[in-house]
Order: sequence, then structure tokens, then C-alpha cells
Amino acid sequence: MLLVVNQLEKSFEKGNPVVKQATFHVGKDEIFALLGPSGCGKTTTLRLISGFEKPDAGQVILSGNILSSVNRHVPPQKRGIGFVFQDYALFPHMTALENVAFGLNNLPKHKRNVFAEEVLCRTGMGDFKDRSPAELSGGQQQRVALARAIAPEPELILLDEPFSNLDAMLRTVTRKEVRSIIKKARMSAVLVTHDQEEALSFADRVGVMNEGRIEQIGTPEEVYYQPKTKFVAQFLGKTNIFEADADDSDHVNTNLGLMRLNCRARGHITCSIRPEHLTIEKPNGNTDESKLGIIAAREFKGHDITYHVEFGGDRYIVHTDNRVIFEPSDEVVVKPLEPAVVLENS
Repeated sequence: MLLVVNQLEKSFEKGNPVVKQATFHVGKDEIFALLGPSGCGKTTTLRLISGFEKPDAGQVILSGNILSSVNRHVPPQKRGIGFVFQDYALFPHMTALENVAFGLNNLPKHKRNVFAEEVLCRTGMGDFKDRSPAELSGGQQQRVALARAIAPEPELILLDEPFSNLDAMLRTVTRKEVRSIIKKARMSAVLVTHDQEEALSFADRVGVMNEGRIEQIGTPEEVYYQPKTKFVAQFLGKTNIFEADADDSDHVNTNLGLMRLNCRARGHITCSIRPEHLTIEKPNGNTDESKLGIIAAREFKGHDITYHVEFGGDRYIVHTDNRVIFEPSDEVVVKPLEPAVVLENS
């Protein structure tokens, strides 16, 4: 593994840890995302990896070398790690070329600008080399900041909410470009973000963080479709949470009817099922009236429709394609298309 973060802890106030036993690894050429809400400890974790903060416990190991521990702290500039800040942190009095060349102290002075221009060209910014940051758009500044980070050829790139200052359309385009640049450079990266779509589309693996702890690590598909906790299920998008009593089987009775589970379970359990894993049908003459729901609300979104269906005091969210048409107050049957996921701590 290129990067190993082992049992990392950090407190700024005594007895109030911001990062709690954070443990994960990043492989060579892998993009890893730390995803979580504001204040969960993800940026502090990134600063611990970079060396801008010292840990209270645990280790940061890069290519087998201990960079941080209780007894050892390698300064940020000696770690071989590139950092792209949220505000890009470009020098306003320097051109794009000068910003990229600034950190190339390992090269002879007469070669720095040549190599910096080459890196700018790799990020699509070669034609803007003589412009100051004030003359660049947000997306262009972001690419210059990335060029500056990768120019010294670090083993690892850290990205702290790098797309948050861009508008929605530019954010999507720039995200694809940056991922492509990192992959072509065959570098590893750790992205910190609170944006679920960003993490799922950008990273090879995702660690979901909550109140200083990493609750689940997996591929985007694993953490989305097979969440382990209620927090992960709800933070990664809309979901339906319900409780049921299981009798050591992979089926439970719900107010929707008999529902499959993703594993055998016993006792009182909490489950999650995504709205797109449910569908709506018209009732027929054989439908049990106790299993009928009422359309409480409908949201047309062009390519799909979101329905809110009430069953007594419970409400389910259902995503369908735009050919499934119902109106508020219609009676419907809601059927699962996939098993519900049994959550931990049920």
C-alpha cells in the first residue's frame, strides 16, 4: 500500500477528539475519498496526513516510511505530498507559469519554467501560462493549482474540497478533467468532500466519516448499495428506513408485504431500501387492502418521478421512470425490486 493511516487520533480540546481511530489505506494509482458532513473530522485527517497537524495517537505511513506518530513528525515540505487547497492558494502576483515553477526547487533554475509549462499543458492550461490568477476563471485556477501540486511529482496528492467554489455545471466538467489528469499521471490521491455525488463519481473507494470515525469503507457501489449503518444509508442519498422483526430468515413482513433481506437476520432489525429499488403498481382485485398505499405527493423531474406514498403513519419514497404515472390520492401497491439491507446496531 502507498499510504497507510493507522488508528489516527486528534483533539483540539481535551477530551473532545475530532478524529477518532481513523484507519484506512490508499493503494498505488488509487483515488480515495473521505466523505462526510461539515465538522466530521475529514479535513483534520487530511491535515494530519500532510503534516500540517500532529496526531495525538496513531501513524501516517507513506511507502513504508513513518511520517507521523507520537514520537515522529516529518515536516510537510519533506513528505513528498502535493496539496490542493479549497481556495487554490495561488500567488496573486505571479503568473500561472510562475506559480507552477515556484515549487520546483529540485530542478536547475533554467529548467523550471520549461518543465512547469509542460505540466500546464498536461492540465490544458498551456495557453494561459502568462495570465495572473485574477485573469483566470475558477475552473482554470483549479487546474493551475493542480498543476502546481503535481509538478514536483509527489507520491500522493491531497485535495481539500477542491471543487466547492465552482458552479454546478463547471464543477461537473472540472471534476472529470481532474480525475483524468490524476489517472494519466499515475498518481494516488485523497479527496475530502461533503458532496456525495462528487465522492461516488470521482473516487475508486470511499470512506464515509461521521463524528470523527470512519463508519464504512468500500467502492462507491458498495457503500451506496450495501450501507452498514443508518448514517451511511441516509448520508449517501435518499433511502427508506424501516424496522421489522426477523425470525432467523432472509424475509420479513412489512406494511408493503413480504420483503427479502440481503442476509439472514433474527430479532428486531433496522433496514434500508433505496427509492429506486421500489416500484409502484395499480392494485388488482386480489390485492390485500391492508397493503394499499396512498400517493401523498408527486415530484416530476423530467427523466424520472419521485413519489411519496403513505401507509398509515409510515411514508415511503419511490423513484420511477417518467412512464409510471400516478396522481396524488391514488391507491397503489408498492413492490420491492431488490432486497432491503439490514443495518448494523439493529
